[in-house]
Amino acid sequence: MKARTRTVLAAALVLGLAGGPSVLPATAGTPAADAPVAALPSGPDAAALRAVIDAVRDPATARATAALVRVGGDGQWRGSAGVHDLRTGRPADPAGRFRAGSVTKVFTAATVLQLAAERRIDLDRTARSYLPELIPAAYEAVTVRQLLNHTSGIPAPDFEGDDVDDWYENRFDLHDPRDMVRSATSKPREFPPGEQQHYLNIGYTIAGLLIERVTGDTYENQVARRILRPLALRDTSYPGSDPRIHGRHNHGYQVFASADGGEELRDVSVWGATDAWAAGDLISTTADLERFTRALFGGRVVRGPLLEEMFTLPQLKKGTASHSVGMSRWRLGGREVWGKTGGRWGYNSGMGGTRDLSRTLAYSVNSTDAKGQDANPVVMDIIVATFGAPDGQ
Repeated sequence: MKARTRTVLAAALVLGLAGGPSVLPATAGTPAADAPVAALPSGPDAAALRAVIDAVRDPATARATAALVRVGGDGQWRGSAGVHDLRTGRPADPAGRFRAGSVTKVFTAATVLQLAAERRIDLDRTARSYLPELIPAAYEAVTVRQLLNHTSGIPAPDFEGDDVDDWYENRFDLHDPRDMVRSATSKPREFPPGEQQHYLNIGYTIAGLLIERVTGDTYENQVARRILRPLALRDTSYPGSDPRIHGRHNHGYQVFASADGGEELRDVSVWGATDAWAAGDLISTTADLERFTRALFGGRVVRGPLLEEMFTLPQLKKGTASHSVGMSRWRLGGREVWGKTGGRWGYNSGMGGTRDLSRTLAYSVNSTDAKGQDANPVVMDIIVATFGAPDGQ
């Protein structure tokens, strides 16, 4: 991949994972359906995809130990590479489960939109009107839609620790979502609601609590009842307070500084995800994410005008929007691609495709610095091999 292509795509992916705004070109406030559409090849470039994932044979260069890919639409491709774990060196399990990170947000947004279709949630009502005891007056103007499209202006909560070593030591800590909301809303707002876009988890933490308030049920049960069971996503689940990935899964690793001044890889497969909850704790497989993508884009999860919320960027007074309700938009290979990426320690993942489902992608890459400052090169190359380079590159 050309250096400039990698730089542009990396900026979008890393900022999306780290909580900043995407920088890929976007047109705010429209579904962006008027842009020229380039035809995709009749099938994916199998040779290019195989070459990309085979890079994980060298974990030091690829910064990854395994890669699982499913490309669908007009032509299909399935591939896996790398190892199940470094101790045994067994081949990676192509059906392995993984931490899907912020891909969780798509499931959360779809659940809120279903409740909106049932008139149990109004996207234009304020979050405070649903959760008056939790959302303070300083944030009384924030609407449900602004929670979901990252324009609320609510900052991130505080967490203990300053670097990966601290977070590793605290990896089994339990985080209460209400406490996270109190921490975030005790701070001054980042900007007036609706004026700018800043990608953070906090809006989806509040959305999870809102789902619980209006249904009288747990967030996890509602997503399972509305999405997981109807779509037969049998390998997709929520871990709750359990730090383990149960069932078949490839181990995830993280680079740490070693005592001798070098680097070492530690197995981080067992790591609690309560800090992410409704914003990022989902566990899934590439097969389930592919099925979900097809059902969602095809109007079988959210229907009618509410589905358009997921394919429409908000209008902003400052900056450009790249995130809709639940998803993000990129311009790749002359076409719009909608979807979501995610990152948890040891795992990067993603799902999405073209609106017409002519090309879809679901992947998991066991990155050894999944939440680092630079996007993993295997992840970037998978996306470009599937959809094409960012426009203008």
